[in-house]
Amino acid sequence: MNKSVALILAGGVGNRMNLSIPKQFVMVDGLSVLQHTMLAFQQHMLISAIYVVSSPEWQNTVRQQVKAAGITKFAQCINSGENSFMSARNGILAIQEKEEESTVVLVHDAVRPLVSQDIISSNISVCLSRGNAITSLQSQESYMQIDKKTDVANEDIVASDYILREELLRAQTPHTFHLKELAEMFAEAEQRGITYSQSIFTLACELGHVPLYPAKGEMINFKLTMPSDIMLFQAILHQIRG
Repeated sequence: MNKSVALILAGGVGNRMNLSIPKQFVMVDGLSVLQHTMLAFQQHMLISAIYVVSSPEWQNTVRQQVKAAGITKFAQCINSGENSFMSARNGILAIQEKEEESTVVLVHDAVRPLVSQDIISSNISVCLSRGNAITSLQSQESYMQIDKKTDVANEDIVASDYILREELLRAQTPHTFHLKELAEMFAEAEQRGITYSQSIFTLACELGHVPLYPAKGEMINFKLTMPSDIMLFQAILHQIRG
């Protein structure tokens, strides 16, 4: 049976949060955001190991929080790169040294702490049956397509087309592939001089590793990006816990 492991990307600095510490280490209801995320994978019966990508200066904190939260599946801290793409690459290279190439790897943002057991199960199931799995939701809105953008201010954005919501899926994480394919993708990216892509699934598209297969997503599996997201996360936790 294929092993399944989690690769949690926790190397971000969280500039948009305007905080003194990276947002994955912000405490919410007695646990850091990262601890909440790790616990979700710890609790899933099919996850055998948890790898965490983090900047070297925060790795002692990661290990302390692993111990405090009782994360027995923790396997290794891995040095982050200069961006999320390079952090994911570093993670895959490190996992290659410890896991079989048939291993299913769920690549997940540390700052999506409300990832559910159902989402994890769906990712593993879809990857095993179809070859990969991208957590996603059917879009609820139509989108305007930008024609010209000269600045970030709204008055400098011009839209001249649209994309129907029926034609869109909104991607979340995890992004799930067999280790062999992930290793091949990053090796091919290096050969082609690709040093950045927004995510694993966008890299797969750039390299032609398609089709991609949707796995179950959920509205509450959102990414903590702005200060208001921390408050929303806390409110949802209180609702879940009653």
